[in-house]
Amino acid sequence: MALTYQPKPGSVVMCDFHGYVVPEMIKARPVVVLAKHPDNSKLVTVVPLSTTEPTPHRAYHHTMKRNPLPDNAKIVCWAKCDMVATVSVSRLERCYLAQRAPNGSRQYVSLVVDTTDFDEIKKCVRSALGLTEAPKPVVVPVPDAVPEEASATTLGKTPKASP
Repeated sequence: MALTYQPKPGSVVMCDFHGYVVPEMIKARPVVVLAKHPDNSKLVTVVPLSTTEPTPHRAYHHTMKRNPLPDNAKIVCWAKCDMVATVSVSRLERCYLAQRAPNGSRQYVSLVVDTTDFDEIKKCVRSALGLTEAPKPVVVPVPDAVPEEASATTLGKTPKASP
């Protein structure tokens, strides 16, 4: 059942990417909510998770310390931070366990990544978007000012005579 609210940043939910076009994500997959849209309560920015190892590994791929999906806890999981997307909350649904409740209904769970993984995901997104912190500029000392006469002479010009 689609969500009608913006999940909190760091939440793990399922996102239905159907309707996107290859090479974009095109199927339902777990995502980490990166941010709520500040002006539109129907949008959130997400980063998809995958159990397929990225080849080659890049600075924008984050290996999760722990797979946040309880049914896959022992399977290694990567955040594909180069695939960041802003999506409608209607594409999102809470995660649920593979095993159904005794009455046959789905068992929904609220999942959140730990703060270390979330901080690393944000760093990887910045890397993917080329927003990494630029190196500090090197300060080159400026030589002392040279009098105009001296600079004219060094350029092969004859200095003007004083009246």
